[in-house]
Amino acid sequence: MDFPYTIYPLGDNALTIDFGNRIDEAINKNLLARFEILLKDPLPCMIEAIPAYTSLTIFYNLCKARNFITKDNSSAYEWMKSQTEKWLNDAVVETETPKTPITIPVCYDEEFAPDLAFIAKTKNISVDELIALHVAKTYRVYMLGFLPGFAYMGQLDEKISFPRKNKPVLTAAGSVGIASRQTGIYPLSSPGGWQIIGRTPLKMFDAQKENPAFLKAGDEVSFISISKDEFENYTGRHS
Repeated sequence: MDFPYTIYPLGDNALTIDFGNRIDEAINKNLLARFEILLKDPLPCMIEAIPAYTSLTIFYNLCKARNFITKDNSSAYEWMKSQTEKWLNDAVVETETPKTPITIPVCYDEEFAPDLAFIAKTKNISVDELIALHVAKTYRVYMLGFLPGFAYMGQLDEKISFPRKNKPVLTAAGSVGIASRQTGIYPLSSPGGWQIIGRTPLKMFDAQKENPAFLKAGDEVSFISISKDEFENYTGRHS
């Protein structure tokens, strides 16, 4: 295994492989490559696997795993851990190819950006400069979570990094927010603590579709600024 890790139990029928609590593109790429392998060739007794920034959680069939308990593996968890460690020792080939960034339109009008001016003032930059810095980078989708289809993307320019709010507030679907050096889009209306700097007219989650989430882990995303009029008349929605 190329990266240091720890394995610990998560409840009675899952374990988590943790590669460290940080945003690291190399680790995330390796982790997603391993996740794709598990989808095609699951570990014994595995039910499903869920990737995050730098961790991978494996859920397993507790009853089946108990059949393999021996003097060397005193519990189903210990046996699954040993299987996981053997698997982690296998080399993994990262086949991720360069991708064309997915372009997401964002309206940064003050009606859709309740926190934009406050962040700009606190950072001692203009609103236009903040917007320019936000659209200047291409962001990697590290994971989905919090809400169905909510993509955690990084990393923001340090100049516009900003902490979460102290208390969650009701946030509209499509709202584009920042938290520390991450940016993300609320797929549904929900209480949230991210600082909201704009809104996209795209529908980021549609439960009626075969692939309901507009984004997935590993995607590359860029933002473009659109006017309020363009927002209101936008036709290129997630359809």
